[in-house]
Amino acid sequence: IRRLNKLILPLQQGPDLTLGQFLKTVEECCPQTAYAVKLRLHEMADGELKDMEYFFSTLPTPFTAFDTEAYKTSVVGLFMRHMLLAYNKLSFSQVYKLYKSLQHYYHSHYAKPMDGQVPALVADDSEMDLTSIEDTVGDRVDKEELDTPLHESELRSDNTPSRGPLSQKQAEYFLARQAYLLKNDENKALKPAALQEELNNMLKFNPDFAEAHYLNYLNSMRVQDIFLSAHSLLHYFDRLILSGNDGKSNGDEGYGRSLRYAALNLASLHCRFGHYQQADLALQEAIRIAQESNDHVCLQHCLSWLYTLEQMKGSDSTVLTEDSVKMAAHFCLPYLASLGIQSLVQQGATQGKTAHKLMDALKDTDILHWKHSLSELIEISLAQTTSIWRMYGKSTMSLQQAQLLLNMSSLEPVNFGVQQNNTEAFAVVLCHLAELHAEQGLYGAVSEIIQHLKEQFPPHTQHAKLWMLCDLKIQFERHMNEGKYHLAEPLVTAITALNQLEGLYRKAQVLKAVNRSTEAYHILQQLQARCEKTKCTEMVIRVMLSTAELHWESSGFSTALPVLLQALALARQHHLQSLASETILHLAFTQLMLGVPEQALNVLHEAIEPILAHRAVMDKGRAMLLAARCQIAVAGFKPNRQGQAADLRLAASALDTLNEAAAYFSQLNCKERLRDVHYLQAQLHRSLGQILESNKSAMLFRLLDQELQSPAPPVSMRL
Repeated sequence: IRRLNKLILPLQQGPDLTLGQFLKTVEECCPQTAYAVKLRLHEMADGELKDMEYFFSTLPTPFTAFDTEAYKTSVVGLFMRHMLLAYNKLSFSQVYKLYKSLQHYYHSHYAKPMDGQVPALVADDSEMDLTSIEDTVGDRVDKEELDTPLHESELRSDNTPSRGPLSQKQAEYFLARQAYLLKNDENKALKPAALQEELNNMLKFNPDFAEAHYLNYLNSMRVQDIFLSAHSLLHYFDRLILSGNDGKSNGDEGYGRSLRYAALNLASLHCRFGHYQQADLALQEAIRIAQESNDHVCLQHCLSWLYTLEQMKGSDSTVLTEDSVKMAAHFCLPYLASLGIQSLVQQGATQGKTAHKLMDALKDTDILHWKHSLSELIEISLAQTTSIWRMYGKSTMSLQQAQLLLNMSSLEPVNFGVQQNNTEAFAVVLCHLAELHAEQGLYGAVSEIIQHLKEQFPPHTQHAKLWMLCDLKIQFERHMNEGKYHLAEPLVTAITALNQLEGLYRKAQVLKAVNRSTEAYHILQQLQARCEKTKCTEMVIRVMLSTAELHWESSGFSTALPVLLQALALARQHHLQSLASETILHLAFTQLMLGVPEQALNVLHEAIEPILAHRAVMDKGRAMLLAARCQIAVAGFKPNRQGQAADLRLAASALDTLNEAAAYFSQLNCKERLRDVHYLQAQLHRSLGQILESNKSAMLFRLLDQELQSPAPPVSMRL
């Protein structure tokens, strides 16, 4: 009953639905009521006109029903009073038409489906409008009011397009619901095409309906339609000015307020589509009008978009952002002040600020968020913290922050049974979660997360590119780890379409893996120049590491040392522990190849702990394999030399390390690396006189070698 009571108001305010949809909706709440409704409709539709008259005569009046839901001040009571007044004022011919339309409505459900169309309760041009009668008993109802088409009202689900005009209240309810769903859970809103059809139908009857134009703008943004988005946005502000509903702001007429906010919204629209020059022109226009009107709030919004625009262009906007934060605090605009601080934190992370300074700044903004209940900014703050910890290489802290956001209850009021969970912050956190699971080889969990992202953020939505890129990167890394370069190569084109820098980097990786070193080197040099220009430090370091690997294969290991030392200095300067550990691995391998295994082992011990604590399974396996090779070299064992190793303790330790490396590579099904491990195990067992274990490892090596059907690269030439 409680669910049925909650359903009454949406049924009254929302547009019409078919009889089948209506009965299904009621049945989900109260099957007994649905059966009673179906039975009563059957009696009237299959009976005579007197059956419908009997129904109205037996209804309790709102003035006599004190102990029921139909009391005069209740929602049901007001609706029944409205309905009874309208019915009692109908002429006999109009009652007969109402009865015929009721029969048509009922029998159309059991006849042939009407392709989503709602059969109106009144069927011809002389139909009456039961929703246009005033609530007062003495009001006169003329024939013109009764002969208008019946508005599609209380008997339709909100996600089924309506036909014909809606009343003002129905239209406002529909627009409010769809706008709320687009913001908080787009999957529950109408599909873009269906919503566009409904809005076109609405604007056909009322072209000056400003709110419908704005929802049209939001719907066009979903499908990245720049022309229709700009067209609808301009129409919205035109209608807003003409309707005179804009009120006053800061002592100025609403006309000027609409003009400056129209220019500001147009600037944000162009920013989203990457039209920076048009955005800059629109922003300057908004600033000019706001200055003339002395509108400080609008100027603060303009300043926020100004530093955002500079960031999107790749320019340094620190000074502008700091000014924005100061002015927003001065005018008591906590939302804009917090956004500015979060932007400064993001810039500080890329410029090498220490973690404790950034976290202190975010902590201060969190206090502001909770004080003012700014739930959207709380989510952004948690997502940003997740990304910062991930960038610094602290996967455990990143995972903790991600789980904190995903398990946090929204502070937004829950309307229409929807919670705010389809924002960019949730998409970012879920992508991080998918990548963290992929790093540990948990591809089953990754598939579930990606599937959830696909359902929550369909391909046409604004934030779908986040999970698309994440999914492609995970697939690419998996194929590369498994040595399936022919499957990884087609993914490069798709990655490039979403992110050009990531695409170029992965193209170089594939070329390097298939021994096309010259082409890979040229791409890496171009990529490094672009990244240094845009100050993308992480990518610069990754490019340097790949360049060093090319030096190993061509000009020698000594030429790789300056590049690696430069990469290490850059990683430490920006506190990127993950990349610093990766660089140390490369340095240790280079020293091993240059004949100083003791020094390589000492350097490796510095990176082993953070790698085992925070890095991917692949990196753990590579680190353990490198440690085992260093131990073997220090012990004096060389491959293909049979005999006792110089140091039995180091040799035994190397075997344990190789076993651990094999366990890591097995998690990822990395057969090429496993082949290397079994090769070293066989050689080491033979040198220790363990013939049985040596033969077992040799057999595993041979099986993998036959399965891979590709020549194994020299173990000494690969990290």
